[in-house]
Amino acid sequence: MTEHVDVVIVGAGISGISAAWHLQQRCPSKSFVVLERRENLGGTWDLFKYPGIRSDSDMFTLGFRFKPWTDPKAIADGASIMRYLTETVDECGIDKHIRYRHRVLGVDWSSADNRWTVRAEVDGEQEDITCSFLFACTGYYNYDEGYSPEFPGAADFRGTIVHPQHWPENLDYAGKRIVVIGSGATAVTLIPALASSGAGHVTMLQRSPTYISALPAVDPLAARVNKLLPAKPGYVVNRWKSIVFQSAQYRIARRFPDFMRKQLMTMAQRRLPEGYDVQRHFGPNYKVWDERLCLAPNGDLFRAIRKGRADVVTDTIDRFTETGIKLSSGAELAADIIVTATGLNLQLFGGADIRMDGHPLDLTTTMAYKGMMLSGVPNMAFTVGYTNASWTLKADLVSEFVCRVLNFMDSRGYDHVVPKHPDSSIDERPLLDFTPGYVLRALDRLPKAGSRSPWRLKQNYLLDLRLIRHGKVDDEALDFSKSRAAAGV
Repeated sequence: MTEHVDVVIVGAGISGISAAWHLQQRCPSKSFVVLERRENLGGTWDLFKYPGIRSDSDMFTLGFRFKPWTDPKAIADGASIMRYLTETVDECGIDKHIRYRHRVLGVDWSSADNRWTVRAEVDGEQEDITCSFLFACTGYYNYDEGYSPEFPGAADFRGTIVHPQHWPENLDYAGKRIVVIGSGATAVTLIPALASSGAGHVTMLQRSPTYISALPAVDPLAARVNKLLPAKPGYVVNRWKSIVFQSAQYRIARRFPDFMRKQLMTMAQRRLPEGYDVQRHFGPNYKVWDERLCLAPNGDLFRAIRKGRADVVTDTIDRFTETGIKLSSGAELAADIIVTATGLNLQLFGGADIRMDGHPLDLTTTMAYKGMMLSGVPNMAFTVGYTNASWTLKADLVSEFVCRVLNFMDSRGYDHVVPKHPDSSIDERPLLDFTPGYVLRALDRLPKAGSRSPWRLKQNYLLDLRLIRHGKVDDEALDFSKSRAAAGV
């Protein structure tokens, strides 16, 4: 017989761990499993192996609300984050619910049975599990392949070409000339790590600049709070300090973009050699936070440039050659290794085939309720974190809301909930109001957001506290009912 559980959580990264903890605490009577395609938990933090991998949000907000981050580093390396996640899972007993090597291939909602059938591949064989509620915690990018454009002449290059998403464990880069194509968070992380660990010279080749902010790896105020207060109260203080700081910084940047641009440009100029062309290499032509602001802990990228271990070239690529990259300007960058830090391929729900009564679901016809449920899709929620703050802040809120919905349904005898697609008074908006390439390339395949709450994504944790944590569950956008299957009809 096919196994049935109350809730299937797909993914054992930050979102899935948060979902499992909240279910245990808030819905203790619910049975659940966590299906993870990989052989380990952690999601992003288990997948990426490139040198220097670290958080691009402070750990007081990337850490869970329920599990204090006690390490003095506010910006933590990947190994430290993995230890934290593993410790959380073990301490909370979540480990016994996780089933590894379970790749979800597809899900199908049955109106007659009022349940989802989840089809998973396990060691080459198919396994079906049914559930009353489906919780997708798969992140929003393709784990199998990163984005790498077709570069003319790539086959001619006699060196090594690497994408950070598939970094070889045995890659020897000691003394090698390395060109990193890209200027996003991965490149900003990778370049100083390579420069300080034996690379001959590292060049960041960018088509256009990215805003970069230098922050201390160890927050001095947080360290002082940790000395004065016990772990849990200290964590609450540090977490809220970070939340308020992030929110204020973002609002100031959006309201006074010229002011924030000047601050970031001045910060870079002070850390770079005298006479450095800061405008060309660190002065983007977009407003601050149109794309995610990159972090350089202790100004490590600027320090690598100042010491001559790294440099930045702003140009476009004409073609790869046998010995490097020929630029549109006519110059050529010699390289032994080329790293294509060119971004991600966005993918919702881990690429699973989603069906309703056997028919494929067209995601573009749906609208996202509070950024976590889809109109017309019953008994299903998903987690997509903030683009302007840490992922975990939104993940925890979504997990809380799902538990509130499940408890409300139990209290009223309901077993079916579905967001009703709004009428024409709600204009459609992009699901992610954000302009990096990986988002723009996927907009035509994504669900929509709406022009007004609760269909509008505001990317504001403080507002979401009111909307998600404290807002009523039974609002007019959700249709709760008792299914025909439960009624025996």
